[in-house]
Amino acid sequence: MRRLTVSAHGGGDFRRIQDALNSIPDDCAERTVIAVMNGTYREKLRIDKPFVSLIGQDASRTIVTYDDFALKTFADGELYHAFHSYTLLVAADDFTAERLTFENKAGAGEDVGQALAAYVDADRVCFRACRFIGLQDTLFTGPLPPAPRDRPAFGGPRDLFPRRPVRQYYERCTIEGDVDFIFGSATAVFSDCDIVSRRPGWITAASTPKGARYGYVFAGCRLIGDAPEKSVYLGRPWRNDAKVVFLDCWLGGHIAPEGWSIWNEAESLRDVEFAEFGSCGPGADGGSRVGWSKRLTREEAAAYSVQRVLAGNDGWDPEQPYDGWRPSDRGASRPISIFFGGRLYFVRIWRGPVPEARLGTGAPSFIRRPRRCRQ
Repeated sequence: MRRLTVSAHGGGDFRRIQDALNSIPDDCAERTVIAVMNGTYREKLRIDKPFVSLIGQDASRTIVTYDDFALKTFADGELYHAFHSYTLLVAADDFTAERLTFENKAGAGEDVGQALAAYVDADRVCFRACRFIGLQDTLFTGPLPPAPRDRPAFGGPRDLFPRRPVRQYYERCTIEGDVDFIFGSATAVFSDCDIVSRRPGWITAASTPKGARYGYVFAGCRLIGDAPEKSVYLGRPWRNDAKVVFLDCWLGGHIAPEGWSIWNEAESLRDVEFAEFGSCGPGADGGSRVGWSKRLTREEAAAYSVQRVLAGNDGWDPEQPYDGWRPSDRGASRPISIFFGGRLYFVRIWRGPVPEARLGTGAPSFIRRPRRCRQ
């Protein structure tokens, strides 16, 4: 395992995150762990090498920010469109990030349009305890659909790449936005996340590929925000095979009683799969949901385990240790990282009783958080 340190204030191997990423050899086959010290990094990041981990100190104080937007123009007068507006682009597999904020500060307005905080078009990707801050189109979980509806090409850095199935895992993250702020074609699990609606709109706009078994799964999440009461929908289908499921989630009063919305009147809903199980909170109005959505039975909901949804053909399980760190204890499920005493450590999350984390006097222990709602 290669280890690098980035500090905006000096004292690390690099002052800029992209400089650390660029230092990784193109043919590197081992994991590179980049520890990012607290600070604000005004950078437009591109991850184009596999097996990279970015680990921040504190998500509220380790911030990657930029302000590109869809209606911005290049020097030749061409528009950026949505997919050039990212702050973070993940275009290589087996990427992980922890305790970082990825922010697009372009703001709102008719002269702004979409502004992505993150464009994630890669397989076996994990984000833990990260924040994604934006408004419209905050988090794009690639790949792109086969073709756009209203122009010859999507544009952006991945438009000419082949579309392929990808899997992504978001745990204990905060995702903020207003319109379609979690969107795309990935199979993705959002576990114990805060989904924050800043204004009226739609949370998801899935474009699940035809034939895919799973799309978006939100498990034990909390849907909160500043949006007015009953002004936000759980989602609408960006493409006609969209699949989105909310399991054991707490829904605030900003969630509309209908729950779900259409894209437009001309699009078919025949193959759309929008469903809930175990929703609770003021927005969990079970009697008013649109007729084409579904309430899952307990048996149906059991099919949406993290391992089953994300297994793919290689048996990937994001809750197991990743390359470069293997726990010696049979009870450990996977490592997480912490900064303690100015150093980066890996500690264990346990499925059973939690012993002391053996990192020295005073180092913390960790346990799993419970589901938001139970029946």
